[in-house]
Amino acid sequence: MKSEYKIIFEMPKNYDPSEVLRKLPSPISPKMTEIYNYSVEPYGFYLLDNLVDQTTVGHAIKILIDECLKYSGSVEIKKI
Repeated sequence: MKSEYKIIFEMPKNYDPSEVLRKLPSPISPKMTEIYNYSVEPYGFYLLDNLVDQTTVGHAIKILIDECLKYSGSVEIKKI
């Protein structure tokens, strides 16, 4: 079982996500299992939670939300 999320915010033109992506925790567990995956999309971020390590995923989501709030007054999170 997996959970998918859209993290939606008003992304500035010419947005460069490289800094925030370097802050994310490793998406691979010590057992070489994928904990989560993500992508940068026109609406914001897509995150796939493989339900392996909720602490790591929670940390990644917090980093992405904090990044959104640097550029926008609100963030919408949709579970898809």
